Amino acid sequence: MPRKLNLDEFLIFDGAMGTMLQSYGMKAGVLPESYNLERAEVIAGIHSAYLEAGARVLTTNTFNANRFKLAGTGLKQAAVIRTAVEIARWTAEEYADLRGEGDADILVALDIGPLGQLMKPYGTLSFDEAYAAFAEQIRAGAAAGADLILIETMSDLYEAKAAVLAARENADLPVFCTMTFQEDGRTLTGADPLTMANVLQSLGATALGINCSLGPKEIMPLVHELLKFAHVPVIVQPNAGLPRLVGEETVFQTTPAEFAAYGRELAEAGVRILGGCCGTTPAHIKALRNELAGLKPATTKVPRLTAASSGTTTVTLGGPVKIIGERLNPSGKRRLQKALREGDLDYLLREAVDQQDHGAHILDLNVGLPGIDEQAVMVKAIQEIQGVVNLPLQIDSVNPEAIEAAVRVYNGRPIINSVNGEAKSLAAILPIVKKYGCLVVALTLDERGIPKTAAERLAIAERIIETAAGYGIPKEDIIVDCLVLTASAQQQEVQETVKALRLVKEKLGVKTTLGVSNVSFGFPARDLLNRTFLAAALAAGLDAPIMNPLDAEMRATVQAFNVLWNHDRDGQEFIAAHSAPEAPTKARPAPERTDLTKIVLAGLKEEAAGRVRELLKEEDGLSIVDRYLIPALDRVGEGCEKGELFLPQLIQAAETVKRAFAVIKEDLAKNKTAAAGKGKIVIATVKGDVHDIGKNIVKILLENYGFDVYDLGKDVPVEHIVEKVRQEEAPLVGLSALMTTTVKNMEETIKALRHHCPEAKIMVGGAVLTADYAQKIGADFYGKDAREA
Repeated sequence: MPRKLNLDEFLIFDGAMGTMLQSYGMKAGVLPESYNLERAEVIAGIHSAYLEAGARVLTTNTFNANRFKLAGTGLKQAAVIRTAVEIARWTAEEYADLRGEGDADILVALDIGPLGQLMKPYGTLSFDEAYAAFAEQIRAGAAAGADLILIETMSDLYEAKAAVLAARENADLPVFCTMTFQEDGRTLTGADPLTMANVLQSLGATALGINCSLGPKEIMPLVHELLKFAHVPVIVQPNAGLPRLVGEETVFQTTPAEFAAYGRELAEAGVRILGGCCGTTPAHIKALRNELAGLKPATTKVPRLTAASSGTTTVTLGGPVKIIGERLNPSGKRRLQKALREGDLDYLLREAVDQQDHGAHILDLNVGLPGIDEQAVMVKAIQEIQGVVNLPLQIDSVNPEAIEAAVRVYNGRPIINSVNGEAKSLAAILPIVKKYGCLVVALTLDERGIPKTAAERLAIAERIIETAAGYGIPKEDIIVDCLVLTASAQQQEVQETVKALRLVKEKLGVKTTLGVSNVSFGFPARDLLNRTFLAAALAAGLDAPIMNPLDAEMRATVQAFNVLWNHDRDGQEFIAAHSAPEAPTKARPAPERTDLTKIVLAGLKEEAAGRVRELLKEEDGLSIVDRYLIPALDRVGEGCEKGELFLPQLIQAAETVKRAFAVIKEDLAKNKTAAAGKGKIVIATVKGDVHDIGKNIVKILLENYGFDVYDLGKDVPVEHIVEKVRQEEAPLVGLSALMTTTVKNMEETIKALRHHCPEAKIMVGGAVLTADYAQKIGADFYGKDAREA
């Protein structure tokens, strides 16, 4: 039976496993998990050392024990995981027996690392495949007797979501989840601490936090940011600083005393769970334990937000008015209906990008039409849209099955639109809201329809909030919609909607939304009625109008309101939007996307292919590459450097260029024109290293800049790399290594290349490398990331 978790006191985890195994003589390239079956006494010795140092959580030696990283090793996953848990449990029992104590306060954490593959839409791994891989690890660990699940070193929030869901659905154990951040304060795929907290704690993580990343000093600002938003305990496990090469040995720079001092600062700020990652040893953990002696966990008060998230962006309701874009709802939109029936998702993508470009903060997505498979179309639309825009989505459907399928595969924390006061609706929708941690729109109607009076609508809103509380859903996760009726048919009720809105804000203190344009159906000059009603509703407390963001006058009304209600301090946004003499005042349609560079930036693959075909009638293919495609990639790269764009946009743009370039290649072949390649490059992850995400990103970019890239994959023997370089006479070789244990193999590969292929230049990259490190092992160039490479 799992041991009880006490988070009222500090919980001290152990430190690194990899560097400890190296100190016990593990050779470069050996998979650490093999020691569970072949050298169990070594793993037990490391666990014992951490217990002696004061750790009270032992992390199992299973970081790489997933189906992808174990493939081809001959190791059986179930045996690796079962033995790892048993070794940790035996060690804890032996330690307790030697001291005449029980081992009840020593916990065994099942360690789960990333799968090592990028997820769709910017990789090949589907959400369901990731979930299945995590689920089999978790079932094995739970059956073996783990006390809690530690999902760590996640660089992709989407992958973290799959892991947390798998943990919650396949075991009844506490779930801790930590992510790793870069120097820019974002994960590899662009999530910031707020977005991570908003998504993971809403999914039911018991604790969340940061591990690996940089050293404790560099992590500090990120932890302070996370503590502003975390309602669950925060866990931090930093590296012992950044590694450097001393002779032939990898050395981490933060001493135990320094590590412990930073640990105390983290604890005093509100962190309750501490331990170490790469480079930390029992000495680091002992110093940390001593530093925390006599200190009590700090109590932090964190206000609850009403916040929706995509994988990279969080939008908080309250303060400045947020616009929910309405243009992805087929009601009254024949062109969208046609696109949905014909499976033309490119039309939906263009609408999504246009709404983002025109200031929408959240996009409402509804694909419900008679005669289509709503669930399948909704899931497909979400997967495609979240690849081209970084705005949160509002999942709009009356079909509970379609809603659950959609929110399950959604990357982030969406809004569900909607639940209402009918008992049937509450019973169907609220369990989905709770399970997936979504926000939900509450419609003020019930079995009797839409009430005529504001007081009756308030009563329904109260009932929905009270029922939701019974499911454990706080009122901050509920957005009330008092329902807009048409002035042409129910003129008197228009005022009741505004009155109800004011009552809901005053009496219940929740956030609100309205579908504004419903008010004007059947009238001429609809835009005039819409913006007049919008102004009245905003003054009554409307937080997030569902409206057309391409309507410049509606948008201007929101901007003006934000100034007058003191949300836009000093009117900076208003001035920026309206200071130009030709500032638009009329509603305008979505702009035609004829600029290939803009199409690439938006990630619209099929539209890019079509535009290239048009351009080929006027100019040659290589000119198109130089004039449009390369500048577009350069702009995306510059956006990433400035922190305006993130890895998903970079990969989507590169894939769009790839689609465009395929059309150009077809044209060159048809006209018997040879494409002028920029040169051959051989790339590989070195022997013993099974990580290739970074290498794959480099490959995509290099191919799109016109290089012929020969990707040898991961865990590539030295002789295979040498043979390919000689065969192709490649002037450049790219080598990747993520693990400190495989940098030695990188150095051996460089030596072999120098001997057999002296003309070839060598570029290296990987998380453990630095420019100095690269120079010391004999590389010519160091690529910090894909853009720099």
